[in-house]
Amino acid sequence: MEKEGYYGEFGGAYIPEILRPNFVQLKEEFSRLKEDKSFISEYHDLLKNFVGRPTPLMYAKNVSELLGGAKIFLKLEGLANTGAHKINNALGQALLAKKIGKKKIIAETGAGQHGVATACACAKLNLECEVYMGELDVKRQHPNVFWMEQFGAKVIPVKNGTKTLKDAVNAALREWTKNPEETYYLLGSAVGAAPYPEMVKFFQSVIGKETKEQFESEYGKKPDVLIACVGGGSNSIGFFSHYLNEKEVRLIGVEAGGEGTESGRHAARISGNGKLGIIQGYKSFFLQDADGQILPTHSISAGLDYAGIGPELAYHASTGRIEFTSATDKEVIEAFEFFAKKEGIIAALESSHALAHAIKIAQKMNPGENIVVNVSGRGEKDLFIVARAVDKENWIEFLKKEVIS
Repeated sequence: MEKEGYYGEFGGAYIPEILRPNFVQLKEEFSRLKEDKSFISEYHDLLKNFVGRPTPLMYAKNVSELLGGAKIFLKLEGLANTGAHKINNALGQALLAKKIGKKKIIAETGAGQHGVATACACAKLNLECEVYMGELDVKRQHPNVFWMEQFGAKVIPVKNGTKTLKDAVNAALREWTKNPEETYYLLGSAVGAAPYPEMVKFFQSVIGKETKEQFESEYGKKPDVLIACVGGGSNSIGFFSHYLNEKEVRLIGVEAGGEGTESGRHAARISGNGKLGIIQGYKSFFLQDADGQILPTHSISAGLDYAGIGPELAYHASTGRIEFTSATDKEVIEAFEFFAKKEGIIAALESSHALAHAIKIAQKMNPGENIVVNVSGRGEKDLFIVARAVDKENWIEFLKKEVIS
C-alpha cells in the first residue's frame, strides 16, 4: 500500500461526515484488537469449535482423471458452519463489534450467505441483527431468508434501484447513519471504505493460511495455480492472501460472465468493461455508463451480481499479479453438474464459476501440475435456481403440488 487505506491508487474512505467518527473508531479498534492476544485467541477458538475449522483440502481424483492434465484439489469452505466462507468474517467482525460495545448489527447480503453467517454469529454472540437484501435476491434466495429469520435476524427487502446487492449496501449504510453510536455495520465483502477491505482480508486469510499448510505439508511443494470466484472479493482475497508474494504460483479470479461479456448482461469488471470510479466509499473498477452511473448487472449467482470489485483485487489486476477471466451462466451450470455427478460435490453457483475455469485449464496443463480451487460455499442455497435451470418442467410441477397441499 502506498498509503494507509489504499492499494496503489485504489481504495480510500470516501464517506459522509456523519459516519467519519465511526470509521475512525473502527480503524483504531481494529488496529488494537488484531494485535490483542486475548481477542485473537477467542476468535480462533470460535473458528475451531463453532465454525468447524480447518476445512478439508480434497483431491478431486475422479474429475482429475477424467479431464487429464493437472490434478485438481478443492478447498471445501462449504463444510464450515452455515455452508460458506462468509462465517469467517462475520464472526470476526461481530466479535469485534461486541468488544467495542455495540448492541446491534446491520448487514447487507446478496446471495444470502453473508446474511446467514451474520445472523448466525449474532445469535451466538447475543447481538441484535438486521439484514438488508435486494427484493430480487429475496425472491431467488428465499431459503437463506428463511434461515436468517430462524437465527433471529430481521430481513428487510430493498425495493429500489436494481433490487440487488448494490442497493442493499446503500440501504444498510443509510440505516447506519441514523444511529451510529449503538449500531455496527458488518460489511460482508472486501469492498467499501477503509478499513473494511483490510478487515475482511484479515478475517478471511484463514482460508489461504490453511490451504498453504495443508497442501505443502501433504505434497511438499507449492500448488501451480489457485482459482477463486470473484464478486466483491472476500473469498478470493482470503484464499490468495498467503500466496500474493509467491510469484511462481498463478492466481486466477473468475468473474460472472452472465450471458457473455458482450451481451451487457454480466458482472465482469476486470475481464469485462469496468471503469475506474469512486462509488460506495471506495475507488475501484465498476460497471458504469458514460455518465458514471452504475449499470445493471446479471449473474445466475446472486453473490457475484455486483457492479464493483474490492480495491486490493483491482490493484493486483492492474499489476498483473492476479489474472482475471469470466465464466458464463451456461458454463457455470455445466460445471455444477459435472462436479456433482463425478465428484459428489454440490458447489454453490458462485464457486462453480471457479470450477468452470478449472475444467478449462486443467486439460491444457501437465500431469505433474496442480490446481487448487476455493469451493467457497455449498449449493443447497441455489436449489430453486439450479432445479429451474436443469429440470424446469418437473421442478415447476413439484412446486405447484406443494402450494396446493
